[in-house]
Amino acid sequence: MALLRNTLKSLLSSSEPAVLNLPCLHTCKCSYVNVYMKWKKDSYYDSIPHILNSPFLKPITSLINIISQDPNGCIPVSVVTKRGLELDIPMKVARFLRLYPSIFEEFVGPQYNHPWFRLTPQALELHEEELAVYQDQREDIWMRLKKLILMSRGRVLPLRAIRGLQWYLGLPESSFDKGVDSDSGFELVEMEDGEKGIRLVSDERVFSVMEVNAMMKGTWGDDEEGSTKAIEFPLYPSKGLRLKKKIEDWVGEFQKTPYVSPYEDSSHLDPCSDVSEKRVVGVLHELLSLFVEHSAERKKLLCLRNCLGLPQKFYKAFERHPHIFYLSLQNKTCTAILKEAYNHNFGMEAHPLLKVRKKYVKLMKESEVILKNRRMKHRGVHDEDVCLNLNLDSTEGDTKI
Repeated sequence: MALLRNTLKSLLSSSEPAVLNLPCLHTCKCSYVNVYMKWKKDSYYDSIPHILNSPFLKPITSLINIISQDPNGCIPVSVVTKRGLELDIPMKVARFLRLYPSIFEEFVGPQYNHPWFRLTPQALELHEEELAVYQDQREDIWMRLKKLILMSRGRVLPLRAIRGLQWYLGLPESSFDKGVDSDSGFELVEMEDGEKGIRLVSDERVFSVMEVNAMMKGTWGDDEEGSTKAIEFPLYPSKGLRLKKKIEDWVGEFQKTPYVSPYEDSSHLDPCSDVSEKRVVGVLHELLSLFVEHSAERKKLLCLRNCLGLPQKFYKAFERHPHIFYLSLQNKTCTAILKEAYNHNFGMEAHPLLKVRKKYVKLMKESEVILKNRRMKHRGVHDEDVCLNLNLDSTEGDTKI
């Protein structure tokens, strides 16, 4: 306070005009608007079968890989009993296997009467189809990993982060067991913090889904200033979701903001501007478009914050833009879904593995029918025993009379 008082006295006593340069006389100006969007439940996105069953399908495919790799095509339950946490199985492994009799067939082993499991013919056929997709669509699947690395800083991603996203990218589980394939344009490097990472050997220019769609519509040109043009995100409002007038006006202004490609350097952007937020939305939009189901658990994306140059609370973008993303709270987790991928006339290619996973989900549903029939059969046998006892009691009563 004394310093401020002396400064004011010297300025006021001076006869020469002076320009006050005090911090309290400056105002920080930026276009960022902190809007609040109320979450609205949408049963359509909450009931998409392959997204709803994805947390259970992932450990199922892991168990299928383990069983199929065994020389005998079958394993005792003791092989995977202690790997439940590793395989993301939410219960005891034996109980989980018995929940899907259409995929895993249980039988008594040759020794000690331990339960053994093997694949049903339908599951084995579907697994072979999945391996064929990995072989035939190898270039397409690995291109999605290339795009993810091209979005990162320095064109390098930690191997730990890539392993955490393998399921969403559709990469085989054994992709990095023997290192990386240099013929595909990748190389294994040592990062600054000591952990291993994967870097692209060659730097190539790619276009985002938003840019490709804009080119097809003729609203974006491939020139030096093309990347700074205002490309609008397709909006898909949920039923019953109404925005306030001031929020609708902000959304309209946000759409007119210049679009910055997620594959371009964004270090020069003001983090407190709508341009920076639109870049964050563009990164998340492009990221989900690379995934098999165009969705992912929100917590699984947190590891990409530093790698992709995102702000600390980048996940708030999912909440601030409910016309672009939907947050599903099913299965006791929060799943971010790209709305554009589940509406008609969407402009992104389906992942090669999506059809196979849909077939897996259909096979999972057959297990529910099998288990229901087993319960009904067991209940029928129990009812017959009860009726038989009642008839015997009745006969004994007639004899006594």
